[in-house]
Amino acid sequence: MIARKSDTFDQTCAEVSEISGDHQIVKIEADLSDLDAATDIFDTLECLGLEVETLVNNAGFTKPASINETLMADFERTMRVNLYAPFLLIQAALHRDQPLKQIINIASTAGVNGRAGWLSYSASKAAIINMSEVLREELKPFGIEVICLSPGRCATDLRKTLAPKEDPSTIMQPEQVAQIVSVMMSNSGSLIGSGNIVVRT
Repeated sequence: MIARKSDTFDQTCAEVSEISGDHQIVKIEADLSDLDAATDIFDTLECLGLEVETLVNNAGFTKPASINETLMADFERTMRVNLYAPFLLIQAALHRDQPLKQIINIASTAGVNGRAGWLSYSASKAAIINMSEVLREELKPFGIEVICLSPGRCATDLRKTLAPKEDPSTIMQPEQVAQIVSVMMSNSGSLIGSGNIVVRT
């Protein structure tokens, strides 16, 4: 598990460890807005003797604003976390000959249809969808499956930033998306098909 250092990350790792059974949970603290993070992450994995078969790119950042209000620093940070980090992690895994079998990129319906006020976020997720389409074709000959999921409204902390007045209990929950990810990682996942898969209630 990879995320920035925070109490939430500590709590999440503890909760996952409790339900992981015999599976080992490795916690790596990293800020994916740092372009060197992917290198550091794979250095750490190699030191631990761990290999990556499935890579789930789920990190996200946004600071919603209109074109007139968007700061370049915020636009760049959004792209670094939402687009550059998945690209760099995938590239690092390939360059280091990791035994990749699946790449799961988490995009958003905001990348399918742009939303007013969500300029940088929508643009980054549209790019992830397109990047996934390219990688699906490039990596298929190597036996690597590329999956792109675009959740709709989901009660994440990031969603609270995008829609602060929304009641999170009325929309899709993170564990529902996690269940879809689990299905896609199973042998049945390949039967669902390729392309951008929209997940929403």
